[in-house]
Amino acid sequence: MNLHSDDFEIMGLPRQFALDRALLDERWKALQKQTHPDRFAGEGGVAQRVAMQWSVRINEAYQRLKNPLKRAAYLCELWNAPIRAEDNTAMPRAFLMQQMEWREALDEATTDNHLDDLQSEVLSAKRSMLQKCEQLLTSSEGAQEAVQTVRSLMFVERFAQDIDRRREQMEQ
Repeated sequence: MNLHSDDFEIMGLPRQFALDRALLDERWKALQKQTHPDRFAGEGGVAQRVAMQWSVRINEAYQRLKNPLKRAAYLCELWNAPIRAEDNTAMPRAFLMQQMEWREALDEATTDNHLDDLQSEVLSAKRSMLQKCEQLLTSSEGAQEAVQTVRSLMFVERFAQDIDRRREQMEQ
């Protein structure tokens, strides 16, 4: 294992979407304990810098793997199926229609109950997309197919944040 190993290798986990969050947390804590720069205080500057590099790399891997959306996007990248969200915004027509309906519902929401219903629908869609990612992200071919789902999840996640912001506005 080296600093350029993939996140799964660093954490000692199989390269798959489904993972045991408690095991990930346990591995992160153990690795941080082993590589914490304070453990190398008496060994000089080089050892401390290397420990710091490892500590940063372990934290990066942990942050990416603990978040299902980031983990899905990362797996697509590992399977040579880049998401390219910044330059490829094409989405299926049905998904765009759903987004428009949700936007209208958000604009028209006047009570917490309206927002709760909308949020419930969005979270259900998100769960369904995450399940699809779990099924697809087992091979290069599946990753190619998962790219669209991951990109859709990015929209859904942002929309869920819009619901939260709307709720905050209503509370003011």
